[in-house]
Amino acid sequence: MAEMGSKGVTAGKIASNVQKKLTRAQEKVLQKLGKADETKDEQFEQCVQNFNKQLTEGTRLQKDLRTYLASVKAMHEASKKLNECLQEVYEPDWPGRDEANKIAENNDLLWLDYHQKLVDQALLTMDTYLGQFPDIKSRIAKRGRKLVDYDSARHHYESLQTAKKKDEAKIAKAEEELIKAQKVFEEMNVDLQEELPSLWNSRVGFYVNTFQSIAGLEENFHKEMSKLNESLNDVLVSLEKQHGSNTFTVKAQPRKKTKLLSRLLRKKNSDNAPAKGNKSPSPPPDGSPAATPEIRVNHEPEPPSSATTGATLPKSPSQSSLPAVVVETFSATVNGTVEGGSGAGRLDLPPGFMFKVQAQHDYVATDTDELQLKAGDVVLVIPFQNPEEQDEGWLMGVKESDWNQHKELEKCRGVFPENFTERVQ
Repeated sequence: MAEMGSKGVTAGKIASNVQKKLTRAQEKVLQKLGKADETKDEQFEQCVQNFNKQLTEGTRLQKDLRTYLASVKAMHEASKKLNECLQEVYEPDWPGRDEANKIAENNDLLWLDYHQKLVDQALLTMDTYLGQFPDIKSRIAKRGRKLVDYDSARHHYESLQTAKKKDEAKIAKAEEELIKAQKVFEEMNVDLQEELPSLWNSRVGFYVNTFQSIAGLEENFHKEMSKLNESLNDVLVSLEKQHGSNTFTVKAQPRKKTKLLSRLLRKKNSDNAPAKGNKSPSPPPDGSPAATPEIRVNHEPEPPSSATTGATLPKSPSQSSLPAVVVETFSATVNGTVEGGSGAGRLDLPPGFMFKVQAQHDYVATDTDELQLKAGDVVLVIPFQNPEEQDEGWLMGVKESDWNQHKELEKCRGVFPENFTERVQ
């Protein structure tokens, strides 16, 4: 019997809830159609808007904070891998090995501590702050339902009072239900009217505390990390001093392309050698300084001395055995880009001048057509006459000091490695 009674109570409760939902749905339809008035509280609606805005902002802050923490963890892993690499390449007999290992350990501990403090002082606080929103959101929704119940009870009571045939018993019951619905609604409404403004105002202090914690933790982390980096730098400086002869040096990119023009000039020079019986002096014996004439490869055309296109330049004494050069254009391909000679026609710059570079390292020439550079030298870059002769990573130019002194490309120009220089103009 008790079981039957329990089932009866449960069924009755379900039926009551279904009836409430139907009544609320009917009331909302009537209100939307304008056939029933709706109780409104503009001040409370503003509080609800603020609540939703606060919830959205808090949820975004929580998401971004989790992203930040994930980034800190990723940076920790990357830093750990980098230090492990240093430990592997740091040979046992190098000075400072133990110090470097200790710095790596402290670096790892510092990252772990930073991440954990961010979790404790920022993320957990954030979670606690947002933990109060679901309950309040549920209560706001319940208040809305109770408000519909109150309006429905009020309209039912009013309709019974205005009916032609009044049933006092029904009116009394409707009035009782109205008072009950009004009481339930007002209790929830009063509580929320107090809580929502207080919650809205609390956001300022929460944001201040959260970001102060993050900023303070990050500031302290970077201070401690700076000390570790300074110590590591001291260890590496000490290593460099003791192994100074093995320091890394900048190297030029190898010149792989065949110096075709140079070979052609040498062949031409050989073909023009004086024949037997000629009155020209005989060549010096092999091995003497004059046995191998210095040949400078002219990669850059001189300005034409004649207004006629294609006119040949007169041979200078030092070029008596070299072929004449035909002047056609001052454009060249540098690093894959076709550039025109911006210096053509300017007396203060070499023909075909494109831009200036400054040597960042000393370079010792290894061939007769290369420039010898000292750090700080300024070089005026000019194009190659034949772009196919340009090796990757090499430029043609003349040192500015030599150009200002001689104004002759034949004596001054040469090729040089681009990675030893830096463009300045």
